[in-house]
Amino acid sequence: MSELSDVAPALLSWWDGGHSLWPWRENRDPYAIWVAEVMLQQTQIATVLPYYQRWMDRFPTVETLAEASLDDVLKLWEGLGYYSRARNLHAAAEMVASRYNGHMPRTVDDLMELKGVGRYTAGAITSIAYNQAIPAVDGNVIRILSRLFDIADDISRLATKRKMWSLAEDLLSFDRPGDFNQALMELGQTLCLPTAPKCGCCPLASFCLARQRGTQLERPVRPRRKEIPHFQVAAGIICRDDGCFLIAKRPANSMLGGLWEFPGGKQEEGERLQETLRREISEELGIDIEVNRCLVVVKHAYSHFRITLHAFLARHREGRPQNLAVADHTWVKLSDLEEYAFASADRKIIRHLQAEAALNIGKPCNEIY
Repeated sequence: MSELSDVAPALLSWWDGGHSLWPWRENRDPYAIWVAEVMLQQTQIATVLPYYQRWMDRFPTVETLAEASLDDVLKLWEGLGYYSRARNLHAAAEMVASRYNGHMPRTVDDLMELKGVGRYTAGAITSIAYNQAIPAVDGNVIRILSRLFDIADDISRLATKRKMWSLAEDLLSFDRPGDFNQALMELGQTLCLPTAPKCGCCPLASFCLARQRGTQLERPVRPRRKEIPHFQVAAGIICRDDGCFLIAKRPANSMLGGLWEFPGGKQEEGERLQETLRREISEELGIDIEVNRCLVVVKHAYSHFRITLHAFLARHREGRPQNLAVADHTWVKLSDLEEYAFASADRKIIRHLQAEAALNIGKPCNEIY
């Protein structure tokens, strides 16, 4: 392996030869960098780009984000997934506005006090925006370092994680830390790929121990994946006599917190799905419903589990809705649903509702459903 001191110059030379010109690289605005880094967590750049542009048009500064309602923030984030990121951005912006007078903190320690900001994000902001010699180790960087040093240790172990940060700091360019960190990220995005690394084009090929030993595809070493659980879920499209639908807001501290949904929940052992729905609606909203036909079945995967969501058309029979296990509820017309932020699975249900309405133009909503 060549001298480690030559890694940074080789990487920066590659970076200077032509890197991607993403909008968050147009300047050194720490807020813009922060938003981009949060959006890019577990999300592809191609998916992020339109969301990022809309976000910056709507919330160009920390102050504008802090002043916005959480409902507006979640609506703009709708479809990007991992919604805790949006909630944390909003909460952190409020903290920056109140504690730092709208100016982004300049140190790793201060940044890590913001909700949702971890060591990687803090390192990215301080190095890119402020040119501080701080490493930034994300999944792409871990993969590069695992191959560069042919590390056979499980990357989920705390000792291995510490080793990665130490190695990243050893390699860091103290003159151009922001460019160095971004170059490492881009190398992982474009060449040092998980399953088909393009070693022949890599500027670090001559330094890479895994390439020399033929172990590229064995690095990084991860723990064996656990079996992903699968749940059957029932949701109710509960229609009132005037044709309005009942939707509920999920509690802020729950998964998908703050988003609206067609209420329902997981099937318990021994239950029919119709029984699941009546029980869940009673527990969450305190009302009785008549469950009718299943409109659509939606399959959806989350990070740690999968669901098959059965959306049933239903009628409100008796009882006044209460916020027993929901944050809020409201009755809406089909045309109103676009004003609310829903998760992807519920958006699929809405599309089916809209399709049925389009096929029955002129009929009252309560006759269609």
